[in-house]
Amino acid sequence: MTEDPITVKPSEDVVFAFEKLMKHKISALPVEDNGKLLGIVTATDLGHNLILDNYKLGTTVEQVMVKDVATIAPEETLKDAIDKMYQYGQDDGIINQLVVLEDDKIVGIISDGDIIKVLKEL
Repeated sequence: MTEDPITVKPSEDVVFAFEKLMKHKISALPVEDNGKLLGIVTATDLGHNLILDNYKLGTTVEQVMVKDVATIAPEETLKDAIDKMYQYGQDDGIINQLVVLEDDKIVGIISDGDIIKVLKEL
């Protein structure tokens, strides 16, 4: 997992959140307030809607975030992570990341890319 992931506040403008995603070359930002997970936004969702001009000026992350976030605990296994990515995916697809929570606090994020790196080393 990536420890201490980059996050975004719910009051952040979607344009600035998308810029943060692009600047750090990441695919998702957990939305948090004082370390408490509130939701998640992805580069795909924000980018798609920005290109289509679906957001009004001043649209905030809180207005567009996904609130039902797939999470995992640090002690769970790689297989658990893969199973959850499939479980929460739609139409036989997978989700690309899981937020890692410990005692309801964000401690990391694990992405499909993180899993591929581990599997490459096996």
